[in-house]
Amino acid sequence: MPFRIIESEGGGHTVSTATESKTVLKPLEDRVVVKPLEAEQTTASGLVIPDTAKEKPQEGEVLAVGPGRWDDEGENRIPLDVKVGDVVLYSKYGGTEVKYNNEDYLVLSARDLLAVVEK
Repeated sequence: MPFRIIESEGGGHTVSTATESKTVLKPLEDRVVVKPLEAEQTTASGLVIPDTAKEKPQEGEVLAVGPGRWDDEGENRIPLDVKVGDVVLYSKYGGTEVKYNNEDYLVLSARDLLAVVEK
C-alpha cells in the first residue's frame, strides 16, 4: 500500500495511506513510526525458512518522525537523528506493534533505534 508523507507543524511528520486519506499517524515527542521490513525467506544456501522458524524482523523503514522531546528546561525540542525514508535497525523487543487499516506498524521511542542502515 503506498504512503503519502505530510509535513506538519512542530517538526513532525504524519503518514497517510493512499486508500484512506483520513487515516493519519502522527508520532508524539521522540517516537517514530516504522514499517518493519520482511525477514529473509531463504538462507544463504537456498533453504526456505518456514514461518514458525522466522526471526522477528529488526529492520524497517521510517514512515513518520515525531517533533522530538523537550530539553530539561522545557524550552527547546531536541530533534531526532532519523528522518522519513531512513532504514533503521531497532531493538528486538522494543516499541509497540500496531495494526492499523490492516497494515502492521511499529511505534518506537528514539531510544529503541540502534542504527541507520546506509546503502
